[in-house]
Amino acid sequence: MEAYLYERLEDKKVRCNLCNHRCLIKEGKRGICSVRENQDGSLKTLVYGRLIARHVDPIEKKPVYHILPGSLSYSIATVGCNFKCRFCQNADIAQFPAEHKGSIVGDLYSPEDVVSAAERAHCRSIAYTYTEPTVFFEFAYDTARLAHEKGILNIFVTNGYMTSEAVHMIQPYLDAANVDLKAFNDDFYKEQCSARRNHVMETLKVMKSLGIFVEVTTLLIPGLNDDKGELQELASFIARSLGPETPWHISRFHPTYKLTDRPPTPAKSIQQARRIGLEAGLRYVYSGNLPGDEGENTICSNCDQLLIERWGYHIARNVITDGKCPECGATIDGIGL
Repeated sequence: MEAYLYERLEDKKVRCNLCNHRCLIKEGKRGICSVRENQDGSLKTLVYGRLIARHVDPIEKKPVYHILPGSLSYSIATVGCNFKCRFCQNADIAQFPAEHKGSIVGDLYSPEDVVSAAERAHCRSIAYTYTEPTVFFEFAYDTARLAHEKGILNIFVTNGYMTSEAVHMIQPYLDAANVDLKAFNDDFYKEQCSARRNHVMETLKVMKSLGIFVEVTTLLIPGLNDDKGELQELASFIARSLGPETPWHISRFHPTYKLTDRPPTPAKSIQQARRIGLEAGLRYVYSGNLPGDEGENTICSNCDQLLIERWGYHIARNVITDGKCPECGATIDGIGL
C-alpha cells in the first residue's frame, strides 16, 4: 500500500515525513524503521494490516490511568520501530525487520477485523502499542477512524517522534496518548535510542494543543537518566508546558535486550522521582512496575482523598463520582472517570 505523508524527489528518491527522522530514501531502500520502502519512486508501507500482536489488555497496562479506568483495551502492533532503544522490552518484534534481513512477519487483518474484535471483547478502546504506532500509521489511521465511528476510543502508546503533520492528521480520531519522555538529556536520546529529545518535546506540546489527552512515561534507568536535577527539569517541563493535570508515570527498569549491565531500579529511586513530580506541581504522579507501592493510586490533589486504589493492573476501589472527588468535589482530569 502507498504510504501517507511523503514527497517525491528527483532521481526517484522520496522524503518520508511521517516521523522526525524525515528519512531521505533512495529507490529500492527503506527508512530507519525498516518497514517503509521506496519502490520505483513511490513510498510503500510493508506492514499494513500485518499484525504481529493482538491482545485484550487492562487499559492500566499501557499505562493509561486517566482514560476509562478499569476498562479493557484491544491492543495491536506490527513489527518495526523508528527508535533503536538499547533497553527495549519488545525488541523481538520492534527490531525484527532490522535484525532479520528486512523480513516482515505478521498475520493479515483489516481495520474492520480489529474493530469487530474489539467490540466482541467488550473493549472500550483500541491501543496502538507494543511497538511504535507511527511506523504502522496508515493502518492505525484507518482503524482509528472506523473505531471513532463506533464510539470506541483510540490511544497511541508512542515514543512521540511523529511529525506535526502526522499528529494533525490523526488528531480527529486520536483521543489520548501515552508518550515516552525517556530522559531530559540529549546524550541519552542519542546514545540509547538513536534519536533527539527536542522532537519528542515538540510532539507533546502539539498533542496537548490539539486536545489529545496526554499521559507521560519515563523509564528510570540507574545511572543514565535518574539524576535528581534532570528529573526536576523533566517534571518542570511537564507541569509548565503540558499542564499540571498531565499524569506522569515513573517506571522501574529491569535489565533487558542490549542494556544488561545496569541493575533494576531501586524502589527508593522511583519514590524519590515521584516526590519530585509532586513538588513540581503535578497532580498525578505514579510509580510503575512497583506493585503494592502507594504511588500506584490516584489521589485527589485538592484534598488527598484516595480515589482509585490499584495493585498492578488491578483496580481494588474507585470512588470517583461523575469525574469528581466525592470528598471535596474537585474535578479529576481525564476521560470517562
